[in-house]
Amino acid sequence: MSEKNGLGSHDLLGIAPVGRAVERVTDSLLSGAEALLGKICLPAAEELGLLLRDKVSRWRQQNVLSTVAKAQPLLQAAARENRHAPPRLIMESLNHASWADREEVQQMWAGLLASSCTADGDDDSNWVFINLLAQLTAMQARILKDSCEAAIKTVQPNGLIGADSLRRTADELVNLTGCGDVQRIDRELDHLRVLGLIEAGFLTGSGKPPVADVHPTPLALHLYVRAQGSLQSPIEYFGLSADGPPPA
Repeated sequence: MSEKNGLGSHDLLGIAPVGRAVERVTDSLLSGAEALLGKICLPAAEELGLLLRDKVSRWRQQNVLSTVAKAQPLLQAAARENRHAPPRLIMESLNHASWADREEVQQMWAGLLASSCTADGDDDSNWVFINLLAQLTAMQARILKDSCEAAIKTVQPNGLIGADSLRRTADELVNLTGCGDVQRIDRELDHLRVLGLIEAGFLTGSGKPPVADVHPTPLALHLYVRAQGSLQSPIEYFGLSADGPPPA
C-alpha cells in the first residue's frame, strides 16, 4: 500500500492529523503554563518545563494543566505584584496535582500554588498544607470543605480561631460524599481526625442512625483558606471579630 500525504500505511483510520492537532493544542497549553509558572518561580523555570513535558504521562500532564488553569487568575495577579514562590513548594504542589483528577482537589492545589507566592519569595509555610493535602482522599477533601464552610467560626479568648460543633447524620454524609458505605465514611473521618483536621467523627452512643461531629480544627481552617489562594489569616478571611461571628 502506498503512502498518502505522508501518513504512511499504518494510519488506516486517518486519525493521524487529529492526533497532531491535539499535540499542537497541548503544546500551546504547556507553553502557556510554563510561561506563567516561570514568572512566579524563576529559579526553577527549566525544571518546571521538564516536569510538565518529560517526566509525566499524558494523563498526569492534563491534570497539571487543569490545575494551573484553575490557578491562572491568582498566579497572574501574583506575577503583576512581583510575588514569587520557593521552587520546592511549586514543584511539590505540581507533582501531587498531577495525580489529582477530581476537580475539587485540583482547585485546592491551585489555591496552594497561588498562596505560596509572597513578596519576599522565601516563605515556606505552605509546606505544612502541601503535606496535609497530599494525604487527603477526594472524599476527605469534600468533607473538609463542607465543614470549614458550614461550621460557625469564632475568635477565641486567646485571639485564635475556633469552630463550634457541626453535626452531620450518616445520611447527610452519604449525600455529601456520594458513598453509601458508612463504614468507609467512618474510616475517612478517623483519618481526618488523625491528621488533626476535625475534632471528632462519629459519636459513640449517638443512637441509630449514627451522628458525626465534623467541626474543623484551627489547622483545617488555615488549610482551607490557603487552598482558596489567600494569605489572610482565617480570622480576616471569614470576617470575624472578637465580638462573635459575622452577621448572617
